[in-house]
Amino acid sequence: MRGQLIRRPLCLGPVLLVPLLQLGNPPLLRLDGVPPCWSVLWLLPWALVDGRRSGLLMALALGLLVDALHLDGPSVLPALLLLGWWYGRIGLRAPPIQRSLNLGLLALLGAALLNLSVLAQLWIADWPRMSSSALDGVLVTAVLQVLITALLAPLCCSPLLLLWRRLAPV
Repeated sequence: MRGQLIRRPLCLGPVLLVPLLQLGNPPLLRLDGVPPCWSVLWLLPWALVDGRRSGLLMALALGLLVDALHLDGPSVLPALLLLGWWYGRIGLRAPPIQRSLNLGLLALLGAALLNLSVLAQLWIADWPRMSSSALDGVLVTAVLQVLITALLAPLCCSPLLLLWRRLAPV
């Protein structure tokens, strides 16, 4: 039965690690100073195990937490909502994810979608006024974040996926 993890307070605790990791930005887990997309790394295993509705609720919570950290920038909420629904749908319809490469690819696609959403919001708001060097910096940062997120997905998502599969009743 889907949607059982969201009813367990012990399972909800790790969601608070996402803003802490974003604020702390551990140096060992960065690529050229760019951190991974922690919200994608946390949302991916959650939604795969607990389904679409729970994925949407947790995406909403994560999006609000992450957006609260930097109020003046573009929002990650629209992309996270789409990812929560999509990952939950994959977990519902496809056979269970077994390989780390699959987690890496799903995280790569999720981080790419999130960064495209942010870039689109920047384009609408500030793109005409941005200098070419600032634009290059934003694009390089987005590509590096997608890469580091995909590389860390097997290390971060696999243990969470295994833990939450054990905790979620079938």
